[in-house]
Amino acid sequence: MNRPPLDARLEAVLALIRAETHADIGSDHAHLPIRLLREGRVGRGVIVELNPGPLALARRNVVRARLEEVLEVRAGDGFGPLVPGEVESASVTGMGAGTVAGILRRAGERLPPALVLQPNDSPAPIRVWAREHGYHLRAERLVAGYWPYPVLRLERAAGEDPAYRGLPLAAALRYGPHLLRAGSALLRRQVWADVVRLTPLAAPGRTAQTELETARAALAVLEERR
Repeated sequence: MNRPPLDARLEAVLALIRAETHADIGSDHAHLPIRLLREGRVGRGVIVELNPGPLALARRNVVRARLEEVLEVRAGDGFGPLVPGEVESASVTGMGAGTVAGILRRAGERLPPALVLQPNDSPAPIRVWAREHGYHLRAERLVAGYWPYPVLRLERAAGEDPAYRGLPLAAALRYGPHLLRAGSALLRRQVWADVVRLTPLAAPGRTAQTELETARAALAVLEERR
């Protein structure tokens, strides 16, 4: 059985996906959707890839895996090639958070009820987008790699997201409400590194001062949960 290897961040993404129909946006090599199908986590998949090289690679790998009947590869940008309501969930991985948020903003009615996202930098823009567009943050992971990789599962839901209750909002948006409550050693190292980096740069009225206050608020939450 063809089980393409995934790095730790994509293994974390895979673990948060289960749906009958799923789209992987910007799939590159198609290893994630192939694994999702092989392991029975999804019943049918759609791959969307914009760039010609990765598009051709994805098509080759799908053919090699003999999954052409259940895994379709489409050329296009973001959610554009999808029909509204076509998939139950989607993943976007390996891009900057600003890029991911832009893809989500352009998707409109094509957005599915569930999203699993792995940005390569601070996911604060994605958390802000989710709060403004009716998605609740259901689960988060932080995975060690070249830097700490965040992985988020969002689900469409009504009302205020309960994940943020009782936490300083700026800190929760920057570092993640579920992650702050879990208080992993990896997150503690990340927050402390931010405090150390920002302290000599901070001064009243400067961006670094606001960021330092956010990091210190996160550190206080982590210390409360020791």
